[in-house]
Amino acid sequence: MTGSSGTCRARSIRKLGAPGLASETWDPSKLALIPALLALLALAGCRKQEFPQYPADYREYAYVTNGGSGTVTVLDVVNVRVDREIAVGQNPLAVTASPTRDEVYVVNAGPEGGLGSISVIDALKNAVTATIPLDRKPVSIDLDAEGALAYVANSASNSISVVDLKTRRQIAEFGAGEEPVAARIAPDGRTLVVANRRGNSVSIFDATARRVRSIFDGCPGAADVAILPDSSKAFVACSAGHQLMAIALADSKFNPGQPDRFESLLDVGRAPVQLALKPDGGELFASNSLSDSISEVITSTDDVQGAYLMGDEPVRGVVSSDNALLYVANYRSQYVTAYSIDDGRRLSPSIHVGDGPVALEFSNSGYLILVVDNRSADVAVVRAATRSLFTILPTGRAPNAIAVKAFTAQ
Repeated sequence: MTGSSGTCRARSIRKLGAPGLASETWDPSKLALIPALLALLALAGCRKQEFPQYPADYREYAYVTNGGSGTVTVLDVVNVRVDREIAVGQNPLAVTASPTRDEVYVVNAGPEGGLGSISVIDALKNAVTATIPLDRKPVSIDLDAEGALAYVANSASNSISVVDLKTRRQIAEFGAGEEPVAARIAPDGRTLVVANRRGNSVSIFDATARRVRSIFDGCPGAADVAILPDSSKAFVACSAGHQLMAIALADSKFNPGQPDRFESLLDVGRAPVQLALKPDGGELFASNSLSDSISEVITSTDDVQGAYLMGDEPVRGVVSSDNALLYVANYRSQYVTAYSIDDGRRLSPSIHVGDGPVALEFSNSGYLILVVDNRSADVAVVRAATRSLFTILPTGRAPNAIAVKAFTAQ
């Protein structure tokens, strides 16, 4: 792991006020503290040998959209450093990595009242290689399992764009409800579920025929969608209220010959804004932004297990690949909170990161958690095993989303 120990040391010396590294007045007496500090860092585990060992041709980057800069900050995850900053479109809001190609796709909402676009980034070169025009104010993107098609919610056009990523063009656009903000394709590729925030509704499309199959009203402020790994059921967060909508999906092997069916409204905390699903699909966690809590849902039975206090305005959660821990970003704070799923309890202490954590993602190995801090314009790099801060890397203005791409250089 190249340069990791140096990163830790530079960060700690900066806090002591070394000349040229901080704005405070330099105090020569602080020199005596530096050897002791470096020894303490070694004991604390700031050593490169603790990091995963990678082959020479392995590459891993994190891509952070900077809504206020019109750029993407590229972080070298292997060496834990900033690689570069790439200009994309105006007001980038969402980003995702291809599961099959060495590409990353950035959704640019565009100017107020104007058209948006997708910037295609070649991960080998870390450069924009194509721009795909979209309709007005696209805000989310999801890819099918093959990485062939992208589904983009155009919130100001009340529509969904279907984009062929190989030919770099929009091949279809169809109407949704009012202000669609999330469009999720089921793992089997047959069903597209759309949350219409201003329409207070959920639209369900046959993804093959590209036509509306069902519409369900009664989900105020529909904000986020989670679909089970077997494509049998969708959950939608109703952010203007305190409920989740559960819908059994047609055209799956679990509901053959049946229409899409409303199952229930699940009472959770106030203003659920995001849903985090365990990789095994057994449990779902709603981030209740106005209740400072998360709610745990058993997906097979639609039972809400309970609500657990997390922090000040939880807005996003991610679950570890072993289904054991949920990490929650608390936006009105400087903390990420960990929750033990098997034990049903919040772990202490919380992880101190930058100001306004708004998004987070695991590195490919799961060793690191990368936390996007919207107000302090940086990414906190956290070691998952010890739930401790390793370092902080700068971004552009108002960062808001992150995606990680790992691959072998050819």
